Amino acid sequence: MNNELMAFLLAGLLLFVPAAGAMAASPERVEKTDSEWKAILTPEQYEVTRKHGTERAFTGEYDDFYEKGKYACVGCGAILFTSEEKFKSGSGWPSFWDIAPDAPIGTTKDTSWGMTRTEVHCSRCDAHLGHLFDDGPEPTGKRYCINSVALTFIPEQK
Repeated sequence: MNNELMAFLLAGLLLFVPAAGAMAASPERVEKTDSEWKAILTPEQYEVTRKHGTERAFTGEYDDFYEKGKYACVGCGAILFTSEEKFKSGSGWPSFWDIAPDAPIGTTKDTSWGMTRTEVHCSRCDAHLGHLFDDGPEPTGKRYCINSVALTFIPEQK
């Protein structure tokens, strides 16, 4: 095989292989047994994140909380949201108009309670976080309505 053909094939192959940095930045999946989740989460965290529960409105630690920092998944520690995207929605739950860069957030259709909604979950550990609505502020018009017990706050370093 001549050098030009070899170079062409290698260049084409590189188009389909992710950069090493991109692979390193991808968080690993976190999988635990039900017993392991119960051992590391509080009963309320377990009910919300593993059993798709919801904390009562206006009772969560981060509903009316506006410190600068990041919000991580209580199950795996992945950074999901930042204080820059948090806003006062009046809904009774912490609300964000967007997710943090590279946040492992997934959505699924939720038809529980006789309505159709979009469920939000951590795609790294499958923790149920809350729901996504199309009534948020600009620039996205989205409202990620998230249970406080599904989050851990990490204050901004000064």
